[in-house]
Amino acid sequence: MTIDAARNPHPIYFAGAFATGGLLTFMVHLNGELARYGNPLFSSWTAHGTGIIAAVILLLLIHRRDTPTRGNTPKVPLWAYFGGISGAATVILTSTAVNSPLGLSGTLALGLAGQVVFSAAADSWGLFGLPKRRLDTRDVAALGLVVTGAALIILFGRGAA
Repeated sequence: MTIDAARNPHPIYFAGAFATGGLLTFMVHLNGELARYGNPLFSSWTAHGTGIIAAVILLLLIHRRDTPTRGNTPKVPLWAYFGGISGAATVILTSTAVNSPLGLSGTLALGLAGQVVFSAAADSWGLFGLPKRRLDTRDVAALGLVVTGAALIILFGRGAA
């Protein structure tokens, strides 16, 4: 990817990222409902089981004709296979938090703040094979706004009881 392409992404990427946020909210709510009627571990097993079924169906429907040959693909780093562990922990933790006084909006606000803080650290330190990127004033300001917004939602967004 060129630098210009990275700085000027196609609008479809913005729409996709925004839609993903909506889907994530819906998923957290559904997982929370499963945990409320069962428990967080049941919620995680159910979410990942249905995810496997959906992935298999999509793989059967979308047949790639130009699959790369074994010799041309780089070796996947071992740590890349551990995404499922963080996914399972995410489902369990959000399923628990969404059924707490935080509710859906508080859980997602804190989750977003955690994502932004971790991603800034990953960029800054070059974690997981990312190129190191020094945070500038705009990054720090955006980080502060997200964390402040999460605090406002949690502290003042509970509505009238």
